[in-house]
Amino acid sequence: MLLTADTTTLGEALRTALDGPFAEPRARGRVEFPAEHLLRDPEQPVAEAREWVLTRLRELSDAGFGAAGVPVSAADHGSPEDAVMAFELLAHGDLSVLIKSGVQFGLFGGAIANLGTAWHHDTFLPALTRLELLGCFAMTELGHGSDVASLETTIVYDPATDEFEVHSPSPAATKAYIGNAGRHGSMAVVFGQLVVDHVRHGVHAVLVPIRDEAGRDLPGVTTGDQGHKGGLVGVDNGTIVFDHVRVPRRMLLDRYGGVDEQGRYASVIESPSRRFFTMLGTLVRGRVCISAGAGIAARRGISIATRYALKRRQFPAPGRRDGVLLLDYLTHQRRLLPLLARAYALGFAQNDLNRLLVKVQGTAGSTDRDQRELETFAAGLKAVSTGFANTALQSCREACGGAGFMSENRLTALRSDVDIFATFEGDNTVLLQLVTKALLTDYRQLWGELDRAGVVQATARVVGETVAERTAAGVVLERLVRAARRQPDGLTMVDRRWQALMFTERERHSLESLARRMRVAARTDGDQFEAFNRLGEHVLFVARAHLERRILESFVTGIDACADPEARDLLGKVCSLYALTSLNADRAWFLEHGKMSTARSKAIDEQLEQLCRELRPHALPLVEGLGIPEEWLGAAMLDG
Repeated sequence: MLLTADTTTLGEALRTALDGPFAEPRARGRVEFPAEHLLRDPEQPVAEAREWVLTRLRELSDAGFGAAGVPVSAADHGSPEDAVMAFELLAHGDLSVLIKSGVQFGLFGGAIANLGTAWHHDTFLPALTRLELLGCFAMTELGHGSDVASLETTIVYDPATDEFEVHSPSPAATKAYIGNAGRHGSMAVVFGQLVVDHVRHGVHAVLVPIRDEAGRDLPGVTTGDQGHKGGLVGVDNGTIVFDHVRVPRRMLLDRYGGVDEQGRYASVIESPSRRFFTMLGTLVRGRVCISAGAGIAARRGISIATRYALKRRQFPAPGRRDGVLLLDYLTHQRRLLPLLARAYALGFAQNDLNRLLVKVQGTAGSTDRDQRELETFAAGLKAVSTGFANTALQSCREACGGAGFMSENRLTALRSDVDIFATFEGDNTVLLQLVTKALLTDYRQLWGELDRAGVVQATARVVGETVAERTAAGVVLERLVRAARRQPDGLTMVDRRWQALMFTERERHSLESLARRMRVAARTDGDQFEAFNRLGEHVLFVARAHLERRILESFVTGIDACADPEARDLLGKVCSLYALTSLNADRAWFLEHGKMSTARSKAIDEQLEQLCRELRPHALPLVEGLGIPEEWLGAAMLDG
């Protein structure tokens, strides 16, 4: 991509490095993306906002940025890379458009593409991708959010008519918070318990028309509009209730299980639990995209706040008669620059997650192990990225003072819109628990008669081999750790070997101690659930420690791949700022577990200040490197 008038050479080099293996499609997308109607008027009322969002989505779809990556027929497999790249680009604009697109193409379209067969693809995908068929993803119920396996909605096969009867047996079975259900959707992918000949076969998905061409509810269907929300007001979330609604047998999305012509249930996967997780696993792209979208939203806020801090002056000082730039205050640097560093870290990690998605869902071929790694990494990074986006946008709002609270400067809308990212596509706390459960899986066959030394050795295998060998980055970090163990006391805090050692030790020790505590608790009361439940905070700590180590790996390999010497040197300092900020947050843990001396713990804060001072002169190119064109930010306070 050619340098623009307001982009420094260093900023462009940093942007290329952060774009990594996706530099070419991202650069092309920034050039081709229709940015004229990028941001919505924040004062629009709900009804007007919804129509604006739908109009904008049609405009983007016509330009090739709507259904990118979604197959249009059974012969077309779609491109996971195109889908994620398009989602990232949409995240640069109004986030209601992003989520409206995600509902239509990612969830509704993705369910048909991944759970349906050739007939479903050829019948529904062409109209869906042209936005002639607007749909919903009706999974969540009032009584069941994360617990998908316990959904109450029933899908009962009637052999007399060769139909399915879809029914909401109680108020708790009401489908709730469903995008497109409030106004625009005319069909829904409905998840419910499949019943054939009085036998339950677990959760399946069926296509159910919900509105006619005039927008009226069809017989047996009752939709509700959930109205104004705390954010994403341009998305028409609603409720759906089914009263014995009948649809033809072929409307069941039966790629993994359905009813044959003789009225018998048949599945290519014999185990009900494996079938359930296989079905949900095909929808993992949603978590990958939400993680990517949250990362872009955070970068937008950080870009606005940092650029404002490079313009806004506050209080005169000797030699600074016109006032001191906000970013010249060390306290302000400590507010913003660690956020910027973490944004880079998560960007490199997102690249690795995108690459894994392309491997698993692309045409190159992958293993079951790759699929499990994708599901775990996607769950974890989605939780970390969306949590960071919420924290960062609040900090950026505060860093801009009263100006940050004005709607015209975009931070309040970003903060409101990204709030729900912590909930949909999986509650963040639940997702972190899933990460830890995945790490503990390899212990189930080892707990038997292992003594403490045996558990420690098992932990080393889980962390040092089972996890690390899945990525080249893991090998790089293990090499740094081995080098650090030979001379830990002689390394400075900005030495990558020491940082890698601390990150790895935090993960190893916390995972080993959790495995041991759970083993003891399970033997004491025999209740695996209660053992896991009582150790909830420890479970979450293990997940975060694992993910922090995984993110550091991505950052280190991203730096190694950077071809520009000046950018590579600067990224090294940014990486140290990320690493030391992470370690600083857990100083108490490192002290309590003898992993860090008191003197070194105290010195971290001073080192953080030194890194902020060193990075301050490069704040502008670092912001440019985040990849958000200044003219796309839309903040009035940056004009002039």
